[in-house]
Amino acid sequence: MLRRSPPANAAATALDPLSVALSEFALFVWVLVVTFIMSLLERRRVGEYGLPVRLAFARNFWSGVLWGVVALTLLLALIATSGDFHFGHLALSGGAIAKYGGEWALAFLAVGFFEEFSFRGYALTTLASGMPFWIAAIVLSLPFGGVHLFNGGEDMLGGISAALIALFFCFTWKRTGSLWFAVGLHFSWDYCESFVYGTPDSGLISPHHLLNSSYSGSNWISGGTVGPEGSLWVLVIIALLFIAFNRAYAPTAARG
Repeated sequence: MLRRSPPANAAATALDPLSVALSEFALFVWVLVVTFIMSLLERRRVGEYGLPVRLAFARNFWSGVLWGVVALTLLLALIATSGDFHFGHLALSGGAIAKYGGEWALAFLAVGFFEEFSFRGYALTTLASGMPFWIAAIVLSLPFGGVHLFNGGEDMLGGISAALIALFFCFTWKRTGSLWFAVGLHFSWDYCESFVYGTPDSGLISPHHLLNSSYSGSNWISGGTVGPEGSLWVLVIIALLFIAFNRAYAPTAARG
């Protein structure tokens, strides 16, 4: 779910983790500043737009991290059942694991903060206060999927899956009352996809990954240049996420 605007021939573009971390964090700070200004005009606290400081890196965030790891791993396991994906072997060792593991963790944490807060922070809070929640969620999820289509190596199924995952993130916002679960899941999904398993992430390749995984066969199953988000199996995983989250997190009056 990494959203970028690389050159047109960037199906195999290599990303630098620290550059990604700095650029995404800078974008997050910019959105945060704009949101702060709007909070002053609306006489509200910034935390009301999805990221209350009192809940920072608390239970919902770590629950989201766990859900992301399990969901992405299960997706790859399903692709592997038909022989279209192979987990491979270790591609890093020793200090390189700590170095690149840490750098990519910072990068994808920044991605999670920026993408969640920009698409589902002030925008979702404001829209959902003036229209039915699910209409607001769809209005914001469609462009989230659309911007991923500008990634080199992305395709229509990958864009659709990004939009559906965005809709799931909106659902977690509605049920938990904040974006912390979504930030945690977004971070761990991208981190496992790109660093741990070394697969393409929405058409983009992250160098210095932990495993030398490989895929083959039908692009409809393996995801091809898109990565696992371009596999038909991702639709099953997203459906399971909705079902499991609906059962694990009972409705509350936290959001309308």
